[in-house]
Amino acid sequence: MSNELPRAFGPSVMQARFRSAPEDFFVEELPGFEPTGEGEHLLLTIEKRGLNTAFVAQRLAQWAGIAEMGVSYAGLKDRHAVTHQRFSVHLPKRQAPDLADLASDDLRVLASTWHNRKLPRGALAGNRFVLLLREVQGERTAIEARLGEIARHGLPNWFGEQRFGRDGGNVASALAMFAGRRVKRDQRSIFLSAARSELFNRVLAARLAAGNWNTAMDGEVWMLDGSRSVFGPEPWNDTLAQRLAEFDIHPSGALWGAGELRTQGDCRALELQALEGDTAQRLRAGLEVADLKQERRALRLRPADLAWQWQADDVLQLAFALPPGSYATGVLHELGEVSEAARQ
Repeated sequence: MSNELPRAFGPSVMQARFRSAPEDFFVEELPGFEPTGEGEHLLLTIEKRGLNTAFVAQRLAQWAGIAEMGVSYAGLKDRHAVTHQRFSVHLPKRQAPDLADLASDDLRVLASTWHNRKLPRGALAGNRFVLLLREVQGERTAIEARLGEIARHGLPNWFGEQRFGRDGGNVASALAMFAGRRVKRDQRSIFLSAARSELFNRVLAARLAAGNWNTAMDGEVWMLDGSRSVFGPEPWNDTLAQRLAEFDIHPSGALWGAGELRTQGDCRALELQALEGDTAQRLRAGLEVADLKQERRALRLRPADLAWQWQADDVLQLAFALPPGSYATGVLHELGEVSEAARQ
């Protein structure tokens, strides 16, 4: 996460490194449904170590003797990590090959069953993380106080640096694509997502600067917790105040696209002001031409079951769960300057 982004609870309280080894960054998908136990899609829960998701999908296709399009997964997972995630393999009227043939030092099958549908993208309830931070510098009392604030108040729901590519180059590539450069289909999707994420982060940064990233504005559009459903604007009242305090709803920010911006009043004015300037205007125009529609994303998230444990004076373990589409690096950013050892 770029340290150029603001922090909700004040300056950095720590310095540390993470991903010193894949085992220091554990991610487990929380399943979004129960398998049917029948059908022609073999549903596999796989543990991978130091592998990206696309490479595992290729390996599964080769193992099954099918085209790569017959393998699906709910979400991309980090390469420099140990992850547990689901894949589906389409095997119509065929017996599954021997699962033992998949086993290796960096991959193993944890569970397998049949399902009657291909595993769609986004079919997960969230992700559980266990992170080990090493070479921690900072006062333990200040670090634990910051973690307590995150647990009580949540944190800004930034798009993480993974969305923007190495050195943030995906936004520049999106601008070049909007200017006429031809790109591959899979790259187009990545660049569109980066453009949208850049604009959302600008809106969230403006709300943080205004001190209302987690409170109501005039003309607010609300997002239900754990859902993509939105409602509003509507007049502020005690019921909304209670729902906001209980994390049942969150303020939302624009995921830009064609159509009318849903916010009104002061909220609409802030969003439009945050998205002024040449770069933002070109990103907005490109997304509209690409026919993406106006959508919303929660400005706030609260990690579930946030817990921490000191394993040594300079080694801190964090555990928490996040909803789909949210980034563990957002939690680390709120703590301070946490750099990725794998990249260094």
